[in-house]
Amino acid sequence: MLSPEMLLRVKVPLESITEKLLTLLKKCVSTKLVEQIHTQMLINSIQKPNFLLSKIIDLQDFTYASLVFHHIPRPNEYAFNVMIRGLTTTWRKYSLTLHFYFQMKNLGLKPNNFTYPFLFISCANLLALSHGLAAHSSVFKIGLDFDGHVSHSLITMYARFGELGSARKVFDEIPERDLVSWNSMISGYSKMGYARDAVELFDEMRDKGFWPDETTLVSVLGSCVDMDDIGSGRWVEGFVMENKMELNSFMGSALINMYGKCGDLVSARRVFDGMVTKDVVTWNAMITVYAQNGLSNEAIMLFNGMKEAGVNPDKITLIGILSASASIGALDVGKWVDAYASERGLQDDIYVATALIDMYAKCGSIDSALQVFEGMPLKNEVSWNAMITALAFHGQAYEALSLFERMSEDGGDACPNEITFVGVLSACVHAGLVGEGRRLFDLMSLSFGLIPRIEHYSCMVDLLARAGHLHEAWDFIEKMPEKPDEIVLGALLGACQKRKNVDVSQWVMQLLQDIKPTSSGNYVISSKIYANLRMWDESAKMRALMKQRGVNKTPGCSWIEIDDQILEFHAGNDKHLSSPKVFQVFDLLNEEMKREGYIPKVDCL
Repeated sequence: MLSPEMLLRVKVPLESITEKLLTLLKKCVSTKLVEQIHTQMLINSIQKPNFLLSKIIDLQDFTYASLVFHHIPRPNEYAFNVMIRGLTTTWRKYSLTLHFYFQMKNLGLKPNNFTYPFLFISCANLLALSHGLAAHSSVFKIGLDFDGHVSHSLITMYARFGELGSARKVFDEIPERDLVSWNSMISGYSKMGYARDAVELFDEMRDKGFWPDETTLVSVLGSCVDMDDIGSGRWVEGFVMENKMELNSFMGSALINMYGKCGDLVSARRVFDGMVTKDVVTWNAMITVYAQNGLSNEAIMLFNGMKEAGVNPDKITLIGILSASASIGALDVGKWVDAYASERGLQDDIYVATALIDMYAKCGSIDSALQVFEGMPLKNEVSWNAMITALAFHGQAYEALSLFERMSEDGGDACPNEITFVGVLSACVHAGLVGEGRRLFDLMSLSFGLIPRIEHYSCMVDLLARAGHLHEAWDFIEKMPEKPDEIVLGALLGACQKRKNVDVSQWVMQLLQDIKPTSSGNYVISSKIYANLRMWDESAKMRALMKQRGVNKTPGCSWIEIDDQILEFHAGNDKHLSSPKVFQVFDLLNEEMKREGYIPKVDCL
């Protein structure tokens, strides 16, 4: 095979040179080789820009492709279409796709069935409904509405807009549906939360004799999660096994996620363990399932197994492990994640950084949380809220309020939302700032147009109750636009215990028994209120009522980290008492408490 340079030294007819260069072009695997062939084409006045353009797009060189396109004197439909395809699928520059589409029309060229599918995909990603509707009208006028690729992309576009009625109309008007048609509509229903419609269409698809593929089944599994329909999810797994379909990362992760969201962690782990090849997506699915179901220790153990297997964590892994570490105070694991994220340049990722803030705060390292926060190049509402809430729950109320003011003035696109106000109101609760709490509560609706939710009322009731304004707190509850929940009432009941108030506690307890008759804490607190006032008969009645209704007291639970292992303790469970290390820790804590002058408050027991 002659190289581009050798062609110059050999007297070969121009037609043969052209053929040789195009053959070489097809085999190119780098931009550098394409540039050499391009040079020979220019030297020999060979005008084949479309061949060059297509190859450059395949090699994903946006700058070079744009240069070649803009040097075409009169680009035709093909040149525009390959650029539109590259802009949409390779570079995801959706705004430029629309620009090229309109430029194409302005030049008098006619978009066709190779143009519109990518245009609709771009409209969907830009949420440009008006452009999508106009393009659909054009498709209808030129008779492309029955083209399969155009119809499928139209369904996807309308589904992304939430226009499921329009998507279904396109689907219903397809004269001969293929598997892609069914998948497009089922996926549209599933992704937009129309789970029942997705499953019903899946059943109809099977009735019509169509054989589901991996794409179909993954969409159906997503709908099973939304409907908490583990039965249909098990059917999908059975179908995969019976038909010997490959349990790859795509399918395996969907099954793990379905079982995890439906609460069957044993089946989720069975699927995970049964997979021959596990990539980072598969490990992430199982780690996330454990973390989201409160099995933080299992998530961390699996994470260690992932590292031993030589699979590099990505930012999804880190976020899941940081969440697990935050839940049980596994600071050493969290620090490892922080160091790893810094080494890999992931610490500046807004989601990883926010998870780090949350982890450090929940592990008690508020200074480290602040360091991560201040080092973030970009912050969103979640980042600000995480830091404000962290400061509030660490008793740094004034710092939390100051950060709120910073967010309001210098937060850029990040604007205080409902969660922000839960944070600052909590700060007021911890510091006893009744006046400031009232001001912020009013500020929500007056300055930010936010409607207070049950969490905000809970904070206000807690704030008033802790300050001793028990009757005022009760009046506040009665004026609430929503029915109070156990969180609001529990906060007031706890304050009643501290203040030894009987009348308000009786009102609260009556409501709590209606709302949450199975909560042991409410009975215990009420019994203690009566006992503290030496109202022994009433105290005994509460204990008897608790026993009569079969309510058991939830045992206390705590964790401790020893040699990178998380040990879990429940009150009354002595399985760890044989460990001398545990006793050593307890003895050290007792000594530290005595030196600090701590005296147990037995009147609150």
